[in-house]
Amino acid sequence: MARHSEIDQLAINTIRTLAIDAVQKANSGHPGTPMDAAPTAYVLWQRFLRYDPADPHWLNRDRFVLSSGHASMLLYSLIHLTGIKAADPSYERLDRDAVTLEDIKSFRQAGSRCPGHPEFGWTSGVETTTGPLGQGVATSVGMAIAGQWLRATYNRPGYDLFDFNVYALCGDGDMMEGISSEAASLAGHQRLSNLCWIYDSNRVTIEGHTDIAFTEDVAARFLAYGWNVERVTNPNDLDLVERSYRTFLNGKDRPTLIVVHSHIGYGAPHRQDSPSAHGEPLGAEEVRLTKEFFGFDPAQSFVVPEGVRAHFDANIGTRGGELRKAWNAVFARYRAQYPDLGDQIERLNKHDLPDGWDAGLPAFAPSVTGMSTRDASSKILNAVAERVPWLVGGAADLAPSTKTRLAFEFAGDFQADGRLGDHRGRNFHFGVREHAMCAAVNGMTLSGMRAFASGFLIFTDYARGAIRLASLMDLPVLHIWTHDSISVGEDGPTHQPIEQIVSLRAIPGMVVIRPADANEMTEAYRFVLGLKNRPAALICSRQALPIVDRGQFAPASRLAQGGYILVDAPASLPDVILIGSGSEVSLCVAARDLLATENIRARVVSMPSWELFDAQEATYQQSVLPPAVTARVTVEEASPIGWERYAGPCGVVLGMRSFGMSAPMKIVAEHFGFKAEHVAAAAKSSMRRAAGGMSSQDDPFRS
Repeated sequence: MARHSEIDQLAINTIRTLAIDAVQKANSGHPGTPMDAAPTAYVLWQRFLRYDPADPHWLNRDRFVLSSGHASMLLYSLIHLTGIKAADPSYERLDRDAVTLEDIKSFRQAGSRCPGHPEFGWTSGVETTTGPLGQGVATSVGMAIAGQWLRATYNRPGYDLFDFNVYALCGDGDMMEGISSEAASLAGHQRLSNLCWIYDSNRVTIEGHTDIAFTEDVAARFLAYGWNVERVTNPNDLDLVERSYRTFLNGKDRPTLIVVHSHIGYGAPHRQDSPSAHGEPLGAEEVRLTKEFFGFDPAQSFVVPEGVRAHFDANIGTRGGELRKAWNAVFARYRAQYPDLGDQIERLNKHDLPDGWDAGLPAFAPSVTGMSTRDASSKILNAVAERVPWLVGGAADLAPSTKTRLAFEFAGDFQADGRLGDHRGRNFHFGVREHAMCAAVNGMTLSGMRAFASGFLIFTDYARGAIRLASLMDLPVLHIWTHDSISVGEDGPTHQPIEQIVSLRAIPGMVVIRPADANEMTEAYRFVLGLKNRPAALICSRQALPIVDRGQFAPASRLAQGGYILVDAPASLPDVILIGSGSEVSLCVAARDLLATENIRARVVSMPSWELFDAQEATYQQSVLPPAVTARVTVEEASPIGWERYAGPCGVVLGMRSFGMSAPMKIVAEHFGFKAEHVAAAAKSSMRRAAGGMSSQDDPFRS
């Protein structure tokens, strides 16, 4: 029986006209997709989505991701009409609607809850920040993974706490991006039956019709990935749309792609020969004609007809409220029967950690031969993960090299194939898919898990978009990057990172830490796992580094200050300050010993994190780097960009100003000047600069 009533059509057209008016008033935005996708999204929200507008952080809610972020007014209209309430980052509900009509009227303007593309944390009802195409669908894979893991880990007989589904609305642009292919392949392999992508195939992008660049059979591609594929030939037939969602819900063994063959909204029907309105307002005349076509008064703007809000409240509002209340009652009984598991669920939902989670962090004995910081990271990661059951993650096919496998008993592998593992496993095999890995980890973190991703530092270039979005969303994602410098050696310049560290440091909000030894790595974990609203990148060495004797040198706990005096000069003020990070700190210590034979007093500063050091009070910074001591040397086997702020005008910055070379590690380091003698010579050069006794033409360290 057809369920397409007058109020259905009125609600759909209200979504459309709100989008038209907002884009027109802003004179900026994309009205086309909100117009053509309105029926598809409407059926999902009104008839299927298990979501309580009064509690947008309900843990078992269905997730709706607008991957086509340029169509943001579609989502804002739905948030407004369904009456989603605002909540702050601490999950406290606020006494206001998430999106008011005034917000819609100020679409894309400063201070509006309706920015140009959806932003997580800014507007309740937005599950993830989208805009860069492909990011939304890839993040949705992580959300679906989280749903399967939570279900397998915490559900008990009679207690189906977790059974949420994840829906992502995407378009032709999403399907062209490589990250979408990576993510879809991963989702198919893991048989994520709780994942549904809704492909709004209107065959238009900014440059025109997609046949100028995109002619593949997308459905066939997804069938090859192991997905179920449904087609909706007419999105205005709500029964057809509903049938496709029911097919997804009845599926039990694979994700679903619903291909909706839509026609992008250009305005009134006679204008459907031009795709220009995809990325620009319709214009006053087309707005008038379109409103007349939809039965709205062209003289009025931002109209919500009587009965529309009540209609949404009677459906998604009533359904979601009842489901959430029933879930809360079940969880209360579960909490009483399984208090430890209930406590875990409450903590993970707020990104809290168990009491005493850091009690098992290892301390490492001094050692000249030492160990690599990737090996130290492995020991620390396993010690922490045993105490934090929702700490999970993996590598892009590099776990044996990044040392990120969780090896304790019952850690297991996350796999759909029971021969390889199950969905309770905490080790994730992301395959050679760095970009999808980082996006999936974002989705897992958005769903409450404490997730990590790892790989070689050089391959952060393949994942930049997702890494950046983690910081934009204030997510406590943990990245573990190894093989951190030219000391990779024989693999050569293709695998030797140069500009990658500074590019990570350039991301606002990202905490980048490059520990100098195993004990600094312990303190790095202690710090980053305490973060609740910032991502962190741990930069690890492949080669062994000496483990400093903390009885003679400063304690590793000072890492939390970002930079600290590791070992000082005998006198109150040194002649020169040697500043290093990671593996180059031990090089600075060796150079200090050489300088001491010439009665030159050197201070060694370990600078594992610029972000943390720059956040300290000026008095502390000046105690580490006194303004009176202008002779300084910074040492890092990477791009020199940025180190000048610590070196000062008289300092020498030792870094990489070219790509590396393929040769054994020691030969590569010596070729580029990373040896104690060279650091000592740079120190003496800086001292001469500070004393004003050297012309630039005679200075071998002037760039």
